Amino acid sequence: MTQTMTQTSSAFEAGPELLRDLERRARPIDLGENRILFRQGEAARGVYLVRKGMARLTRQSGNEFLLVVEAGPGSLLGVPAVIGSKPYSLTAEAMEGAELSLLPAEYFVYLMHTEPMLSFRVLKVLAEEVRFARDAFAH
Repeated sequence: MTQTMTQTSSAFEAGPELLRDLERRARPIDLGENRILFRQGEAARGVYLVRKGMARLTRQSGNEFLLVVEAGPGSLLGVPAVIGSKPYSLTAEAMEGAELSLLPAEYFVYLMHTEPMLSFRVLKVLAEEVRFARDAFAH
């Protein structure tokens, strides 16, 4: 039987400079009643920025949840899928009261190509996410 690991992580959090740069370019989204941002296996539509509240990220295999992580304000969700032009590897759900913004995939990739300092700061977020995934895998 597979154990589910549940924790809150700062692995998805951007630094203050990156947050300022992305917040001014992102558009707020209205979640309505559907709080699912994206599902594991769906084509990447964009990068989500958690402005307020929390989002829950899950990794599922069959009917079992292998990983459950909560990401707070300042977190970037969906970066690996957008940069890698791959489907999302996790499911992301905004929790009650969360406020989020979206950077569409094409625009986010454009920013990565045209703004080297922004790209470098995003790479730091990705490095933390990889470190978190490796630690989770080790446990």
